[in-house]
Amino acid sequence: MAITSWVWVPGGSGFPGWNLPFGVFSRRGELPRVGVAIGDHVVDLDLLRATGVLPNSAWFAAGTLNWFLAAGPEAWRSTRERLIELLSDEQHRPAVMPALVPMSEVLLHLPFAVADLACFQGSLDHTTNMGRMFRPPTMDPVRRNWRQMPVAHHGRAGSVVVSGTPIVRPSGQRGEADVGPSMKLDIGPEIGYVVGVPANHPVGTKAFRDHVFGVVLVNTWRAQDLLAWEYQDLGPFTGRAFATTISPWVVPLDALEHARTTQPPQQPSPPGYLTVTEPWGLDLALEVTLNDEVISRPPYGLHYWTGPQLLTHTTVSGAQLRTGDLLTSGPISGPDDPGTLLEMTWNGKNPLRLPKDAERVFLEDGDTVTITAKSALGVGLGEVTGTVRSP
Repeated sequence: MAITSWVWVPGGSGFPGWNLPFGVFSRRGELPRVGVAIGDHVVDLDLLRATGVLPNSAWFAAGTLNWFLAAGPEAWRSTRERLIELLSDEQHRPAVMPALVPMSEVLLHLPFAVADLACFQGSLDHTTNMGRMFRPPTMDPVRRNWRQMPVAHHGRAGSVVVSGTPIVRPSGQRGEADVGPSMKLDIGPEIGYVVGVPANHPVGTKAFRDHVFGVVLVNTWRAQDLLAWEYQDLGPFTGRAFATTISPWVVPLDALEHARTTQPPQQPSPPGYLTVTEPWGLDLALEVTLNDEVISRPPYGLHYWTGPQLLTHTTVSGAQLRTGDLLTSGPISGPDDPGTLLEMTWNGKNPLRLPKDAERVFLEDGDTVTITAKSALGVGLGEVTGTVRSP
């Protein structure tokens, strides 16, 4: 739904008046506080709270989104409706103008304290590529259990950092008696679902909107050589535990209503608790650049497993949901646009060709990776960027 705002929004901005993503920002010498992005500005919600323009919003006095996330769907909806009113009705301009802060003057922080991190592998294209690379050619590249449930592993919440944080090349075991810096540092463009309302019982797919506030853009950095050696008996650990970068803006599900699409057919049908009766695919176009050169444009709308299924499978055993839980989709790949360097180069066999006769197999020190995502109506998820530094 297009909304006309009295705040000027430059053409091509990912933050039009119908987006209004939430984040945490500060100005020089001031404490972090909650704001929403519109165009080239941040709206200071703590100031609107203090002046009574945004009543019943004590949670914005905190320098994190967690209190607002825990407030639940009614608070999310009423706050969004009030903000749309304030930013679209000219009569509110005098009251809101003091709270408009130029984006160029702010420092953006991690928008919420991450409670638990669950890392899924929900793309059929990515999973098929991995199987074709590493499973015997006589075997199905997709394991039997993959189509029955969204497979995942637990990540480290402490590894989550905000966009712009430098990424120090990880070190660890690369093989038997081989310890040193990773030589196969890779990326993972993903969508992350941010849990607001906690639960201490299994949550069905129909309750998705009762618990999940919105989404962030994610890069799950990975050391493929460390992973290959350590995961054989139990699963990923050090090769995925060093850094997960997220965008500084959490886009509400309501802002992506227009982007909802039917997910790909699931054959065979998964168990009944994973049945989804509404279209919960998200038609988002990602763009991945390496040193300012586009290397992939993977589509999220083709993802096999959707947000409600990730949430439900997370809780099926009775595991608790906590405010600030982050459920990531897994690397997003399309038939012609793989998401990871491992896939793009087919494990190093086909190096990427870059300008000035440069090429890449995996990331080198000094490389900068930036990921962006937008819907067809221009709702952006901000950007996730990080530069690799030597250990």
